[in-house]
Amino acid sequence: MVDTMALLPAFLRPTRMTRRASRPAGPRPAGDEAVLDAPDERLSPVLVAAGRGEYGAASALLAITRAAAEWEAHDRYTRRLAAFARSRCEWFEAWRAAAPDDPDVTLVAAQLAVDRAWPSPARAELLREVSPLITAAAKADGRDPVPWRIALDHARGSRAGHRYFEELWEAAVRRAPHHYGCHVAALRYLGSSCCVVWGDTPHTPRASHRECFDFADLAAQDAPADSLVQALPARAALAYLTDGCGPDVPRERLHAAADRAIALSGRFPAATPSYAEIRNKLLYVLARLERWEDARSQLRLIGPYATSFPWDRLSDDPLGHFLRLREALLTAAGTTTLTELLAAPARPRNEHRGRAAAPDH
Repeated sequence: MVDTMALLPAFLRPTRMTRRASRPAGPRPAGDEAVLDAPDERLSPVLVAAGRGEYGAASALLAITRAAAEWEAHDRYTRRLAAFARSRCEWFEAWRAAAPDDPDVTLVAAQLAVDRAWPSPARAELLREVSPLITAAAKADGRDPVPWRIALDHARGSRAGHRYFEELWEAAVRRAPHHYGCHVAALRYLGSSCCVVWGDTPHTPRASHRECFDFADLAAQDAPADSLVQALPARAALAYLTDGCGPDVPRERLHAAADRAIALSGRFPAATPSYAEIRNKLLYVLARLERWEDARSQLRLIGPYATSFPWDRLSDDPLGHFLRLREALLTAAGTTTLTELLAAPARPRNEHRGRAAAPDH
């Protein structure tokens, strides 16, 4: 079993869809429409330009966020641009040919390689082959924690040992002690064998859900009040609530995790794509805890911005599922209806859509 304290530092989809829902009796949080995985105001024009085959805007956006050490945004944009590159290979190859030494090209290439390998049954073997790309990304800019987040995901996917993972973790948090992506990667590693419904194929036991909560709680306690790490306990709660490992986490601990995430959500502007995924995950947790009024409050903060995760874990139509849940909450539907909408599927899905043996990365 892993010593979770060792993972604590000393300082401790490219597709956009819109749908109009049927009008319920209650008020809508932001009109009748909902958008799935909407880009924010900085990413949106970049994706439009990329659709025309242009890569200059993408390069500039990543360069700006890297220069300003906006690591959460830098990570988010890296993921989204890698997802775009996965469906538009010629666009990325043109960018790569034009700027082979650009650290952001190298970073997107590393993320893209991991994304491509992840769904394969031979994932562990394929991921070992992309290690040089991740190393190159880490060397390209020594300040950037995002290559280390990719390395942490890579280590989990390739089933690396705890000692190696701990070395990567220490390198990551030296660069950004409260980077949310790195903390999520560590939380997933800790829980990678205890998650049955939405987790990795079981192998050597690592940690219980209680230990995952210990890690998440300590990280959140040491993070600034406006850090996304404040949402890490709610992330642990989501994993627990969608798992079949047994009742080893007290109910009050789940509620405390939700309370911390509610406080964080309230610090950010309402109806903002940048914080939509944090709020969509929190909505799921609140609904599972039957905190209906709090769930309705989050709907108002979410506005029209649905995200694939976590709803693609419940349905092949995540936007439609979000709309059905939203309508049920706003029309005060019965508990039976809400329970059915929140039930986990019989087979696991990943955050990249579709069924898979491994969780998101």
